[in-house]
Parts: sequence; C-alpha cells; structure tokens
Amino acid sequence: MQRPNLIFILADDIGYADLGCTGARDADNHPADVSPRLDRLAAAGLRFTRGYSNSAVCSPTRFALITGRWQYRLRGAAEEPLASAHGDKILGLPPGHPTLPSLLRDAGYATALVGKWHLGYPPHFGPRKSGYDEFYGFHAGGADYFAHCDPRGRPDFWENETAIEEDGYLTDLLSRRAADFVERQSAEQPFLLSLHYSAPHWPWLTRDDREESRRIGGFGKHTDGGSLATYQRMIHHMDEGIGWVLDALEKKGMADNTLVVFTSDNGGERFSNNWPFVGQKMDLLEGGIRVPLLARWPARIAAGGVSDTPNLTMDWTATFLEAAGAQAQADYPLDGRSLLPLFAEPQWNPERDLCWRMKHRAQRALVRGDWKYLQVEGVEYLFNVAQDPRERANLREREPERLAELRAAWNAWDAGLPPIPDDSKVSLVFTTKDLPQASF
Repeated sequence: MQRPNLIFILADDIGYADLGCTGARDADNHPADVSPRLDRLAAAGLRFTRGYSNSAVCSPTRFALITGRWQYRLRGAAEEPLASAHGDKILGLPPGHPTLPSLLRDAGYATALVGKWHLGYPPHFGPRKSGYDEFYGFHAGGADYFAHCDPRGRPDFWENETAIEEDGYLTDLLSRRAADFVERQSAEQPFLLSLHYSAPHWPWLTRDDREESRRIGGFGKHTDGGSLATYQRMIHHMDEGIGWVLDALEKKGMADNTLVVFTSDNGGERFSNNWPFVGQKMDLLEGGIRVPLLARWPARIAAGGVSDTPNLTMDWTATFLEAAGAQAQADYPLDGRSLLPLFAEPQWNPERDLCWRMKHRAQRALVRGDWKYLQVEGVEYLFNVAQDPRERANLREREPERLAELRAAWNAWDAGLPPIPDDSKVSLVFTTKDLPQASF
C-alpha cells in the first residue's frame, strides 16, 4: 500500500468539551456549533474519550510529540513552560536529536511546520534544524493575532529563517499556508504537515478585533479582555481554516490515504470548557491533561468509531512512524506506543501506565486503566476516573493496597528518568492578583 500522508493539527489550550462533538455549550448552556468541520472529521473517523496530553503545559508536550519520548529526558522540557529565552544554548530541542520530522524526512517525506514552534530560539534551535523542510510561523509560546509578536511585544513571524511581515489574522494566515502546502504536494512523495495553531490561546481576538490588538499593544496575557463568545469564535475561525486544509486534500485526491489527527497540547484555561473534569492547564487533574482527540484516515479507519483506550501525545509519533514504515534510531528508542491496532479495533486496550510529573505544586500522576494515582503538594489521592471522572471521591483509605501499588509504579517510572533540575522554572501566566480563584 502507498505510504500515507500525515497531518497533525495541534490546538493551543483547547478544553476537552470545547468542540461540538465533545459537548461544547454556549453561555446559556445550549449546544454550541463551534466546530462543524472537526465534528464532521470525527464522524468520519475515530473519536477518543481518553486522549491525554504528555503535560499540563504546552512546551513539554511539544518536546514529547516531536521526539516520541518522555519529555523529561530533555532539559528544555523541564521548563513549565519554556520562557522567552532568546540566545539560550540549553533551553531548546537539540538539533542532533532525532525527531518525527527528521525521521520521516530521511524516509523520503516532505515535511513542514506551519504555526507554533516553542522548542527554543535561533540561532541554536529551530524547526529547520530539527527535520522540517519548511517553516512558516512563530517561535514563542504565544502570538498576537494581528501584531504577530510574542507576549513581550517583540516581532515573531518567520518564513524559514527570515523574519517576515504579513497583514492578516494569524489563524487565517496559518490555515491558508497549510492549505497551500497541501496543494503544492505531489502524489509521488508523501508528506508530513504539522499544523500547530496558536488558537484559542490568549490574547482573546477574533477576526474583528484588530482594534483590541492595538489597545493591548501586542503584550501578553490579556487579563482585562475576552469572553466566552470571543473564545468560541476563535475556535470557529480555526475550524473553518482546518476545513480549507481538508478541502485541499479532497481537491488533490489525497484524502483517502491521509491520516489527519487533531488534539490539544494540554487542557484549557480561562474561558475553556473542560467538562466533566475538574482542573485546567497546569493541573494534573483530568481537566489539565484530558484533551479532545480525533483521527481520520478513510483507508484504514472506519467512520463513527469511539475509543476509550488511554493514550498519550507521544503515541502519535510512534503511530506516524509505523504508518510511514520509518524506524526510530536505536540510541533514541521511542517511549510512545503505536496506536495503529486501534484503527482496526477501537476496543484494543493493552495494559500500560501513563505517567506525569510537574515541578508546579510538586504534582505526580499515574493512570492505569480506570485508576489514577495523584499527588499534589505531598497529598495523595486515588480515583477511579471511569466511575468518577470529576475526581471528587478520594478512595485512598478504601483501597490502600491499590494506592501503594500505583505509588510504587510511579516511583519506579520516575527513577528511570533524570530528576527535575533545581534551576527549572515554573511560569504562571496569571495569579489571584489578576483573576479570582474558586475556593474549591
């Protein structure tokens, strides 16, 4: 069979229930039609109810995705998240490390990143140093949708290694470039397209909010703006652009043999809907790591499937490589597991442990089947997340043996990885000085 084309679409900070197909609701608690194209993609493929991000914050998940390995193996991924460390020689993805795009490029794929990089700054790091033939996007963890600058107001829009200036709404610019990349491809060479949106990450700006962009001056966290309506409109703009990419596939006759995956780098924040889960970005509660996950590949995935098999972001690296017939380098074995068996049998569910750790609030978590071990600031919890997805019934006193078993499994996993460096930093976007926090 001809090798498939591969498209990985990564939203930024989107919540589990922020898509129509995962339960989006408007301010009046009515179903919200925010993602018609993604809803159709889900209906034509496989929707995952237990897709987990590798981290509860963006750049560590991106380290795991691009390497297919536990992000904790790399120093840069210990930052929560990677700050604007321009010129830093350590905090980034080492160019010598094999990656999903470099392994696929070496296997004959055309490769492109459109959108967010967030894995270190030039001149020491960059997309084209790590396997992408083409890059169109930005390096920082966030970008103003009209000023095209980083959260500190510095210009950050690039084509390959050249700084560029383009007028327009960032989400639309990324969508158009991604569709253009598909249109330029030949049936003679398969491709990998990484389409990593900034949407719906702050600042809270729709296509109609150019004046609001001017008001905030391209700077940061936008704690004095936004609304649920604005946030959902941002998702709708992204969904429309994804439709342009899917339409380009159809026009090229490539849709049948293209694996398209959509997910988020972590759980949502601020205006997002993480229902039924508690917690958000920066939390190892389910709301911080359970993310929407959809896959479509008409040649291999039956329409209308739903899978509750727990999986991690880095599993898609292994999946893409296996689908392409490419191999990991022996010195850098994958920690992710290929999900190709799921495409034939959505009930495939091998026993395995999914693990997390964070410096922020000294969090630890391990998921094994329906059970979850969680530790936050030294306090332990045990949940059955199938029966209690909101993690409101702490079973540690009722199941002491299970608690001890999962704690020991987490400790064994942790012992096999480098420790969290003392000098790694946690960077919170906002605190209770900016926005009120619920008491519980």
